[in-house]
Amino acid sequence: MNTSIVWFKTDLRLHDNETLIKAIEQSDNIIPVYCFDDDHFKLTEFGFHKTGNFRAQFLLESLKDLDENLRKLGSGLIIVRGKPEYELFKLVQKYQVKKVFTKKEVAYEEKQTEERVEKELWKLKCELETFSTSTLYHAQDLPFSIKDIPDIFTNFRKRTEKESQIRSIFAAPKEIKSPPIPELTLPKLKQFGLPQIIKDQRTAFPFKGGETEAYQRLHYYFSETKYISKYKETRDSLMGSDYSSKFSPWLAIGCLSPREIYYELKKYEDEFGSNESTYWLVFELLWRDYFRFMMKKHRHHFFLQTGIKSTDTHTNQNNQDLLDKWINGNTGLDFIDANMIELKLTGFMSNRGRQNVASYLCNDLKLDWRYGAAYFEQQLIDYDVCSNWGNWAYLAGVGNDPRGNRYFNTDKQAEAYDSKKQYRSFWLVKNQRRKLFK
Repeated sequence: MNTSIVWFKTDLRLHDNETLIKAIEQSDNIIPVYCFDDDHFKLTEFGFHKTGNFRAQFLLESLKDLDENLRKLGSGLIIVRGKPEYELFKLVQKYQVKKVFTKKEVAYEEKQTEERVEKELWKLKCELETFSTSTLYHAQDLPFSIKDIPDIFTNFRKRTEKESQIRSIFAAPKEIKSPPIPELTLPKLKQFGLPQIIKDQRTAFPFKGGETEAYQRLHYYFSETKYISKYKETRDSLMGSDYSSKFSPWLAIGCLSPREIYYELKKYEDEFGSNESTYWLVFELLWRDYFRFMMKKHRHHFFLQTGIKSTDTHTNQNNQDLLDKWINGNTGLDFIDANMIELKLTGFMSNRGRQNVASYLCNDLKLDWRYGAAYFEQQLIDYDVCSNWGNWAYLAGVGNDPRGNRYFNTDKQAEAYDSKKQYRSFWLVKNQRRKLFK
């Protein structure tokens, strides 16, 4: 029997998953595998967990859902933990696998892991085949090579929209043939050294992980409520679950593909018409693509303090006391503090909030921006390596911003987006602050 492994990573879905479809086409038997990589749960050089409890919980929920959906098709999910190169090696030996199918990586550490896995598998004469499953536009369909992609987003967007096409999606499989897969056993947060989550009822993201819940949200936002028609007007709001699509956590972990969102949006526009808001969602998906392509182009430079710029002027130092005040919402600026408390207690923050707290750390506190990016990496449910580090470099003036310094005046921003202080009052509750800082 021709048996293959499908190594799931941040593509935890059955719909529009080329990796899974190609594996099924080329194999008699499929073994779906997810590896909890030890490196994803270590402390970073900046002193934060690489994966915090909010994102870890969302991941566990998504894996449970993936396993349930796989079992409906005759398969299931094998969970391993350790170094992927060693854990996959053992599975390849056990099941006499000739090929491992997986998602293609572009970020520096993830790419190194991919290369280590490939090197180990070759010792068993097992091939590693990768597929691009994360972007709206496929890299091969862009009007320029990766090395020639413009470092200014607008230039990238205009040519891409004009000259490139979005590929069709892959339908979910109807059946998967697998050897007997043991019943799923997922680790607990404490096994990763992470604290249990205390659910804060004020959260703007009260949803669970998994493809099933992602589809429910897609249907709700487009069909049930038609909130998509006002997306551009509401997306800079700060409170509630419906001011924005909230697709980002499912996109980050691959429970949804951007192309699925795009084609559902096209169906919506065919029935109800298009407007600035429907386009703006595609615009945001394009930004997501762009940061991924930029990571592929500039590689490790996005993780350096000088970013992708050739200047040495951006050498802000870290100050642990100021950083702690920023993290704990104790800066004395109520708009910054409210946003940071929301992030600390829920793992989520609005786009408007993220831009303000990042600008404040870089431009007002004058701290090393990488500490802010690393804290977001730990804390955000919707952390995506390319978007997170790309956006932080942008705000720090060492990324893709042609202006070079994106400063936000906190007082003006608070007046513009929270003029009645509802958001600040919502999060700066005295007894909650005592509980948080005692």
